[in-house]
Amino acid sequence: MSAPSLLRALTPLAWLAAGVVALVCLVVLLGGLGFRWDPLNLQQKRLAAALDRARTASAEAAAQDRARRLEAQGAADQALRVDHHQQKTTKAERATAAVLVQARSADDADQPLDPRRADRLRDHDGQLCRIAPGLDGCAAAAGLAARSDTPLRPGGPAG
Repeated sequence: MSAPSLLRALTPLAWLAAGVVALVCLVVLLGGLGFRWDPLNLQQKRLAAALDRARTASAEAAAQDRARRLEAQGAADQALRVDHHQQKTTKAERATAAVLVQARSADDADQPLDPRRADRLRDHDGQLCRIAPGLDGCAAAAGLAARSDTPLRPGGPAG
């Protein structure tokens, strides 16, 4: 069979198949040469979406970095506040222990509260208020203790 007779022998379905094969070969050949046919501009849309995702990820990473720095700063500030509070507590405990020893060993420890003992208690209250002036009752306690003329008995809340 010769080439012209072979071409006449092909049916329309065979011609369609041959056309599809030729088109596929042409697309592969042009693709290999670097030709890109993108009539819907899909590659540009994918690139824009990828850039948006990259910007979003960068912004989120920056926000997380700021959050970590703020958290570290907050932890450091909290540690300083705890240390400051612990120092105040230690000073108050030392001042109270010294006054307790002095009060228990005083010759008037079992007697009704006289003015000298009241003065010692006021001094101790003043020391505590100087250590922590923001405590509730510092100003009020100093004012009440200064105005009180009633002797206190041992064993009460102030004794």
